Amino acid sequence: MSNGDKTLRQLIVDELDFDPSVSSNMIGVSVEDGVVTLTGHVASCAEKAAAETAARRVKGVRAVAQEIEVRFPGGRKTADDQIALRILDIFRWSALIPHGAIDVTVNDGWVRLTGEVNWHFERMAAEDEVRRLNGVVGVINDIAIRQPHGHGDVVKAIEKALKRNAAVAGDVTVRPLGSGKVRIEGHVHNWHERQLVENAAWSAPGVTAVEDALTVG
Repeated sequence: MSNGDKTLRQLIVDELDFDPSVSSNMIGVSVEDGVVTLTGHVASCAEKAAAETAARRVKGVRAVAQEIEVRFPGGRKTADDQIALRILDIFRWSALIPHGAIDVTVNDGWVRLTGEVNWHFERMAAEDEVRRLNGVVGVINDIAIRQPHGHGDVVKAIEKALKRNAAVAGDVTVRPLGSGKVRIEGHVHNWHERQLVENAAWSAPGVTAVEDALTVG
C-alpha cells in the first residue's frame, strides 16, 4: 500500500468513526490506488448504505467496492412475508411513490422491486424506504423509468441544468444513446459533484437510463 493509500485509508476510518449511524468497529477498510473496499458486517441494510456514503465523502476516493454483510443481532430474522407486507404498507402511505406502480418480492431478506414509474426520484424513494426496514438484507432495484411521449432534447436539457449549477465545475459531456438513455463522460473533482451531475441527468424529462462514465479525482 502506497503512502497516499495509507493516508486515504486513515481518513476513511476517521470518517466512519465520526459518523454516529455507523458501527465502525465492525467494518474493515482497504485502499488500493484510491479504490476503497469495505468489509465486515453491520446490523442493518441502512447502516451498510451509510458506511458506503461515508467512504464516498472522503476526498481522494475514486471508487468503492461494497462487501459488507448484514447480520442481525442475536441471529433474529424477520419472515419474508412480514417484510413484504411492511413495504407495501409504507408504499401505500408515501407521497413520493406512485400507488400500485411497484411490485415487491422478498427472498431470504433480499427485496426485489419491479414495475414502472415516471421519474428516477420515485424509484430511488422506493429503494430508500426499503433500506430503512429491519429484516432487509439487501435491495435489487429493477424498477423501470417510463419514457414519456413528446419530450424535448434531453441532452440540451441536461447541459443547461449543469450550467445553472454553480457546484458543478468539472468537464462533463452528455451523449445520447437512444430510447431515452444518455451517457455522461468527463472528469469531476469529487463524489458530491458526480452525484450532482447524475441527478441533473436523471431530472431531464425523457431520460430512462443514465450510464455514468465520469472519473473522480
